[in-house]
Amino acid sequence: MSATGVDETKAGTGGDTGATAAVSGSSWLKPGLLWPIALSHAAVILIWWLAAEYAGIPRFILPSPEETLATLGSGSYAWVRNTAATVIEIYLGYAIAVCFGVALALGFYWFRWVSLMIFPLFVTLSMVPKVALGPLFVVWFGYGIDTNVFIAFTISFFPVLLTTWRGLREVEPDMLDLARALKATRWQIFTKIQFPNALPYIFSGMKVGSILAVAGAIVGEFIASESGLGYLMIQVQSVLDTAAMFMAVILLTIVGVLLYLAIMLLERLLVVQDARIQ
Repeated sequence: MSATGVDETKAGTGGDTGATAAVSGSSWLKPGLLWPIALSHAAVILIWWLAAEYAGIPRFILPSPEETLATLGSGSYAWVRNTAATVIEIYLGYAIAVCFGVALALGFYWFRWVSLMIFPLFVTLSMVPKVALGPLFVVWFGYGIDTNVFIAFTISFFPVLLTTWRGLREVEPDMLDLARALKATRWQIFTKIQFPNALPYIFSGMKVGSILAVAGAIVGEFIASESGLGYLMIQVQSVLDTAAMFMAVILLTIVGVLLYLAIMLLERLLVVQDARIQ
């Protein structure tokens, strides 16, 4: 019997769920596996450079890597201020989404009648395209970082809610029967079996949510914002400053990757070590 309530011979019921999936999902963080990642990224940069230099593509369509990096030296783009605004929108919206999603799933677990009443409502609301609601959010909350944080939150919280709720429910019935036969209380079952079992599911939802949070913040900046990388891209688009647009995309990618890596490191600390002990 494993401490997480997940059979070591199974990776869960699908996808990147279960303790085994968590181990494999973080395996490329090993130092020995980092060189293929660096090689693949270097290959993309090389192909980009070759295409820009020798494919005859106009510079306003495809700037070279050197031209793109050179935009960092221009103060007219306010890279620090715009990047900081986007970081706040993504990270804050995502953090709220994780806290709210996990807390709501725990509430559903402890109060089943609440889940029967509210969970279908959240499923329905999650089907509403948040991009279409963007203009309404602007009318309700106005321009600024707060609106973009809210958009990032609304887009990213449902995967966390769904996977956490699923993880709390998908425990081996035999393990639950054994715990009840041993007179374990509901709190003991929750802390020793169900919540540890849900951790791989929670991190799966957190990974998906991190990607959606990035998309949500940029959508908000495209619609209504006075700062941020998305706002900057809209501004330089009008003058066909493609190099600055490429640099904004690169910085946005770095921000998203750092968030994803932080999640994977936390998962490796909390889930993978537990799987190894088992």
